[in-house]
Amino acid sequence: MSDPNPDSAPEACALRDRYQPRLTAEAGALRAASGSSGERRPVLLDQQSVGRLSRLDAVQQQAMAAAQEVRRAGRLRAIEAALLRLEQEEFGWCDDCGDIIGLKRLDPDPLLMPCIACAG
Repeated sequence: MSDPNPDSAPEACALRDRYQPRLTAEAGALRAASGSSGERRPVLLDQQSVGRLSRLDAVQQQAMAAAQEVRRAGRLRAIEAALLRLEQEEFGWCDDCGDIIGLKRLDPDPLLMPCIACAG
């Protein structure tokens, strides 16, 4: 199903119907992934059980997991803010100029807040 004019101002309920299920599902997936991360445990420094290079590899993996968790938490905060904007009927408007953000821009990533003119 395609919109006749994808950049026209959609109704707030149409935006909510279009993006809320997707954003809610992604938030749930991020929460689940965050809770299942087993990379938070400390790296053992016992050289008898783990060699030096293995420990360095474990430390690197732990650092990458921590960085991924930071990115995941940032994305989750952005999703929660977008869901709040949907509820307050402020979703789909550019933060910089106040113009409509076109559906063609929102469909790939509904978390985008500037319109195409302000983003450029």
